[in-house]
Amino acid sequence: MRRVLIIGPCGSGKSTLARELAPLLGLPLVHMDQLNWNPGWAETERAALRARVEEVVAGEAWLIDGNYGSTLAPRLERADTVIYLDFPITLCLWRLIRRVVTHRGQARPDMPAGCPERFDLAFFWYVLNWNRGPRPRTEAAIAPWAGKTIRLEFPSALALWREHNNLA
Repeated sequence: MRRVLIIGPCGSGKSTLARELAPLLGLPLVHMDQLNWNPGWAETERAALRARVEEVVAGEAWLIDGNYGSTLAPRLERADTVIYLDFPITLCLWRLIRRVVTHRGQARPDMPAGCPERFDLAFFWYVLNWNRGPRPRTEAAIAPWAGKTIRLEFPSALALWREHNNLA
């Protein structure tokens, strides 16, 4: 595993897993949220985001967490391993609520400075509807890369995979 992509619904633990795995694998860590967001929750323009992603994936080693469908294709093409945290949405929503309470008013480690955690109803609605829109699009995008995709449907499956691969 030299070029690893971690994807899944918001709140599935992509960034947490990325922060844990990157040092174990000796890989530079890149959070898509840090590439996309600027202080004050200002989004990077799409062309600039694509350019940032292309620069990162041109490297020989990296671990990137985050979905961002508009930039998924170049990351999938270069990744040698795709970890798909396909966790239940109820769990993800619970984790998001916990995250908002824990980090409210502060930027999380995977976010740029100037983007404090906040409750965002539209964001929760997006996650609530993950199975109807984002999930089918994500699964269609990763389908050609099934041979390098590790799909984990529960935290217990992730724990077993990590243990089996000496990544616990």
